[in-house]
Amino acid sequence: MTKPLKLAVVGHTNVGKTSLLRTLTRDVGFGEVSHRPSTTRHVEGARLSVEGEPLLELYDTPGLEDAIALLDYLERLDRPGERLDGPARVERFLQGNEARQRFEQEAKVLRQLLASDAGLYVIDAREPVLAKYRDELEVLAGCGKPLLPVLNFVASNEHREPDWREALARLGLHALVRFDSVAPPQDGEQRLYESLALLLENARPALQRLIDDQQAQRVARQHSAKRLIAELLLDCAACRRSVIARPEAEAAAISELHQVIRQREQRCVEALLKLYAFRKDDANTGELPLLDGRWGDDLFNPETLKLLGVRLGSGVAAGAAAGAGVDLLVGGITLGAAALAGAIAGGALQTARSYGSRLMGKLKGQHELTVDDGVLRLLALRQRQLLAALEGRGHAATARIKLTLPSDKGWREGKLPEALSKARAHPQWSSMNPGAKLGQAERQEQIDSLVQEL
Repeated sequence: MTKPLKLAVVGHTNVGKTSLLRTLTRDVGFGEVSHRPSTTRHVEGARLSVEGEPLLELYDTPGLEDAIALLDYLERLDRPGERLDGPARVERFLQGNEARQRFEQEAKVLRQLLASDAGLYVIDAREPVLAKYRDELEVLAGCGKPLLPVLNFVASNEHREPDWREALARLGLHALVRFDSVAPPQDGEQRLYESLALLLENARPALQRLIDDQQAQRVARQHSAKRLIAELLLDCAACRRSVIARPEAEAAAISELHQVIRQREQRCVEALLKLYAFRKDDANTGELPLLDGRWGDDLFNPETLKLLGVRLGSGVAAGAAAGAGVDLLVGGITLGAAALAGAIAGGALQTARSYGSRLMGKLKGQHELTVDDGVLRLLALRQRQLLAALEGRGHAATARIKLTLPSDKGWREGKLPEALSKARAHPQWSSMNPGAKLGQAERQEQIDSLVQEL
């Protein structure tokens, strides 16, 4: 097993070094992120592994605070007749008293860079190019290690990227990488590791393994996220509540269904946040503006009728005809009482088990409350919006994700996926219904189909 590549993350105080580490490690709890200067006071490390093999070690270092004075001090370390090179001069500095007193923070940075294979010099691209940054780069160059400048916060409208590119080129640093620890580009990590491979040829195989692994993880996360959303939508489409046709009972049932759907959406939100390694309170879904529900027509939607006829043969149809003739009015489908009774009597035992209680409830004047199509559309839109936000969110972000009503015409206006129409005829597919059978093969097939449409 080869030794992992060691990278020191260095730069001025408060430029986003810890933020970069959080995003690269997908760890929102790494270190401390604050607008206060000098938040990081000690070196902290993190390790990236693939299949249990450590490939990269990242070391967060304190911010450089007084590079101008340190550079002046280093230039006076040569004794008469000496012309020390950079690493020898830095080593002499680290052995002296000033490294433990006046320049204690800078000494920690240089000591870690000397022990590393390379350094990532993090730049707040919103800052103007000042003399202190040039002096920092000269001090760091004295360690004799490859430096890769990382332009952080380039997603901000206030960035000064052209100025920084020109300044770095004048210092001989032509290889750099654009990044943003709050809103990283999709290929940000890949570009960073590819740029490192240009500076560290021997590390190219390990860096390529990291790139391949992270791409595979990203695809797997996306598929798992879409499956979580598909399960939410199927759960809600199949959810139903039977209620006696009295105003007070209906109002209570509607309120209870609203609460159940809200809680189910929140579970999906929390699962998505966990999948992407964010905290529970990193997203604010707001109140779900539920409608008043759908009444009575779902029991006899085309999918249910198809199931009754195809699965149970002619018994149901024959029984219904014997009762009073099939009274189907497509478009607010109703069944006459005699037809209902005949259908139950003519159907097999499986009919009574699967649909008998619902049919009898209909005879007794009960209503079935289900989730409106508009609510299903809104749930899909909000979760897709959350997924897009998580895909583009860095683990250094501190602002909460706010979900607004997105303009996705496909889900807002188009036909709902067939899987959701099928789910309305299968109350046993919903985890929110009594007697749920979540392991049914057909349910899994519909979830898979819905994942493809998402």
